[in-house]
Amino acid sequence: MRGMNSILSPGMLVRHPDRPDWGLGQVQSNIGGMITVMFPHAGKTVINGANIELVPVFDP
Repeated sequence: MRGMNSILSPGMLVRHPDRPDWGLGQVQSNIGGMITVMFPHAGKTVINGANIELVPVFDP
């Protein structure tokens, strides 16, 4: 898993670096590097943490 993805846990807010149009997503799970995120404009999406480094948002 890449960089900050290892600290992501359910409830945390993230942005997809290549898809800002998806909006601010909420992490649903992070299991074995597969991160499930609910994005307001893309729905539930499973991200392979080995390929995409999500951007944590600590102060929305």
